[in-house]
Amino acid sequence: MKPRDRTPATQMAIGLFVIGIGLLFLLDNLGWVDLNFRMHLVPMVLIGAGILKVMQTRTQSGMVIGGVLIAAGCVVLLKQTGILDVDWRTLWPVLMIAAGVAVVYKSSINRSAMEKDGMSLEKAGGDSVVNVTAIMGGYKRRVTTPDFRGGEITTIMGGCDLDLRQSSINGDAVLTVFAMFGGITIKVPVDWNVVIDGTPIMGGFEEKTVPPSASGKRLILRGYVIMGGLEVRN
Repeated sequence: MKPRDRTPATQMAIGLFVIGIGLLFLLDNLGWVDLNFRMHLVPMVLIGAGILKVMQTRTQSGMVIGGVLIAAGCVVLLKQTGILDVDWRTLWPVLMIAAGVAVVYKSSINRSAMEKDGMSLEKAGGDSVVNVTAIMGGYKRRVTTPDFRGGEITTIMGGCDLDLRQSSINGDAVLTVFAMFGGITIKVPVDWNVVIDGTPIMGGFEEKTVPPSASGKRLILRGYVIMGGLEVRN
């Protein structure tokens, strides 16, 4: 798949979504409407995060993860509003099964998706493209390749530590990131220029690299951090 750049229309949609949620919270706090958003905050965060994931992903597995987040948020919301009468003892296993299906599906399509993009594992050298998903767990990896091309990192209630200090870039590489209730740490060589083009939502981006050099090697980070953090350092 080709990278999905965040167009002004996409950014406007995100802004309007945040404004709408804020207005609903304000009306609820003023007592003008009785929506009980405190109880519905978690499913709304899941739905919003799923929408953002679908909008920014570059892989089919990312679409599946976003869809699972949206579906989980909708099910929990319907349960809390009384529309769906399902016991929590039944609901949680169903959500876990859905998460497992997403992981299995992701592993089965990784090779075919990379081959469609002309980046098979053999051509990419195995480490040239990364596709990381960490759900309620940690992922730590050191990548050593002379031609790093980017990829995608997704963490949900987990963390990822990616060490690229022994790698190199030929021009630009785009790394799409998505962190929800978790964190991502990326270590890069001193001759790489880091460009952060992301949106933190109740989270933060932090860059601790040396001043930009004239090497022409750029790592472009795009994506979203929701109630989490992204740190880039040497």
